[in-house]
Amino acid sequence: MATFNTGNPTLTEKIFDKSLHETANSFGVMSVRGTINKFGFLLLMVMASAMYVWNVFAQPGNEGTASMFMIGGAIGGLVIAMVMMFKPNWSGYIAPAYAILEGLFIGGVSAVFNKMFAKSYPNLILHAVGLTLGVALAMFLLYNFRIIKVTNRLRSIVMSATMGIGLFYLIVWVLGLFGVNMGFAFDSSPLSIGISLFIVGIAAFNLLLDFDAIEQAAEMGAPKYMEWYGAFGLLVTLVWLYLEILKLLSKLNSRD
Repeated sequence: MATFNTGNPTLTEKIFDKSLHETANSFGVMSVRGTINKFGFLLLMVMASAMYVWNVFAQPGNEGTASMFMIGGAIGGLVIAMVMMFKPNWSGYIAPAYAILEGLFIGGVSAVFNKMFAKSYPNLILHAVGLTLGVALAMFLLYNFRIIKVTNRLRSIVMSATMGIGLFYLIVWVLGLFGVNMGFAFDSSPLSIGISLFIVGIAAFNLLLDFDAIEQAAEMGAPKYMEWYGAFGLLVTLVWLYLEILKLLSKLNSRD
């Protein structure tokens, strides 16, 4: 059996390997095309719920309501993501709910950023969305035509960097609870912009690892419902990439 690793905690060999022992023949077999189709469906649901919160936020006096949607989406999305990581066979039922909740979250975040930069950078959200989709498409083509091959060395580098980023964010969050302000992580200094560029790059390379994990899972004969799980895992990385690009663009604009 082929082995694989990815920096995305939702797409691990253990989860796909476990699914192989759950009578794949009873559900049909996972395919890459089926996973991509389901990812497209989940992405449309994210966009729909994000636009809903965007419109709510735009109405006078509804900012509080939009913020509730945003917070609820973040918490609810995290809960459902954890459930799917332990119960991937439920993915076909709850992956759409995750997409809707994630859309509420990023729709609220986007609306907040749009208001903050309405005068200095009115096209911030449009550019962030365009760059995210452009990077995702570029990484898919690089992987599909094997211009960049996912080797064990590349996996190790990307996974190590991803864990380092997670640890960095955890340290910043914990120190923030004690009133320690690590301004270089959020300001528009060259160091902060450099950090954001690095994180965007690692998020993009995580897409390569996700594509590879999905392809190998299909070759292993994972059951059909794992298409929903693979689509969910890919969406997790894409949302992370979008948020990091949004943060990077806002930092670059703040330097003007």
